[in-house]
Amino acid sequence: MKHILVIIFFLLAINVNSQDKKWTLQECLLYAIENSPRKNKQEAQNNIHGQNYLEAIGKLLPAIEANTSANFNFGRGVDSETNTYTDINTFSNNYNAYASLTLFDGLANVNRVKMQKMNKLMGKEQLQDINDMIAYETMEAFFNVLYYKESVKLAEQQLMESTENLRQTKRMEELGVKGFPDVAEMQAKEAEDNYNLTKQKNLLIIGIIKLKEKMNFPIDEEFDINDYTSDKIIAKSQDTALTIYEQSLSFLPKALAAESTLAVQKLSYKVAKGSFFPVISVNAGYSTNFSRFMDGSDYSSFKDQLRDKRGHYIGFSLTIPIFNGFSRSAQVKRSKQQVIIAQNEKDEIYRTIYSEIEQAVADMNGQADEYYQAKKQAEAMAVAHEVNERKYKEGLASPLDLHTTANRLFSAKTEELNAKLKFYLKQKLVNYYKGQSYITE
Repeated sequence: MKHILVIIFFLLAINVNSQDKKWTLQECLLYAIENSPRKNKQEAQNNIHGQNYLEAIGKLLPAIEANTSANFNFGRGVDSETNTYTDINTFSNNYNAYASLTLFDGLANVNRVKMQKMNKLMGKEQLQDINDMIAYETMEAFFNVLYYKESVKLAEQQLMESTENLRQTKRMEELGVKGFPDVAEMQAKEAEDNYNLTKQKNLLIIGIIKLKEKMNFPIDEEFDINDYTSDKIIAKSQDTALTIYEQSLSFLPKALAAESTLAVQKLSYKVAKGSFFPVISVNAGYSTNFSRFMDGSDYSSFKDQLRDKRGHYIGFSLTIPIFNGFSRSAQVKRSKQQVIIAQNEKDEIYRTIYSEIEQAVADMNGQADEYYQAKKQAEAMAVAHEVNERKYKEGLASPLDLHTTANRLFSAKTEELNAKLKFYLKQKLVNYYKGQSYITE
């Protein structure tokens, strides 16, 4: 009984810890990548690339086969010893082994190996690009949740303030300093702030749902995140978009995958052209057999017959392609067009990368400016609201004035928060284009 209680206590402790766990940004990114169906699909495709590469290498090696057979002959047949016809029932056992090797095929097999090797490399780059996309989408959802969490805190503070102001106004009404219209205005302000808090909480719930979706997190489990802090100064990028773009082409997975795709199509074109060349092959084989009469007469031993009846052969073959209904020429032309398509897709991807970098740098610099402007605005609004609160208590400001400055202060604080979090997101994106991983940052 004592051991059962210990186990129950241990399981309850684990359950409490799992519910109280708050996920950091890096933990969310790692979980999302590890559990992504997109990542798993690409890994499966990469395994196929690996098998295709192994198969292509195998075509450069000799093909070796062996077979054996057992035959019972009843009635008229050929005696394997004398090569004459006989009417005696016989049993025979044959063994064969043979090998073939392609010596020349227009380098089609060699180029096929190179093509499949390039496919493997392309698959790795595509996998990395998928992981990076998953990480960024998850990070964006994470910052959205963080924004909503902070918005809830600001809404709670605003509600507490309006509740306190309502209490003081009611007290001032009792003392004859304020009238019923002032109390009604403060009640309306409290109701508005209560509604705003409910709205922000709903937005937070939706944000968490979207983050769990990006992470492929179990929908029936509780989920919460840690606050995110950064010691980096909010400042504009010192690098131009063109400088970042020129450097990124050497390591960005999307760019490397486009380059690999073009290389694969060029090798496929070479493989297709190889089908116009003659194919030279070498063949070799070994055979032997065992036989006996089934009438009880004497026969040579199994070992002796296998030795005495063995035979070998070696031969060469030359296959010259002449005409096969335009199949080879059509394949060559299709492969050539695929090279043109891949080249244009590569150029298109490169152009898209530059546009993304240019936009990311512009967004980052714009968010830096917006943050400092929003920060100044929030500071000014805080002073204005504090002055209005003093005036209201002294009877020099109306509830509507207090209401207006409180809403403007809340709006200014949320704008400052939004600009700061968006800057962190765009900064990570710009650093990614500079070669810094989302995960290890």
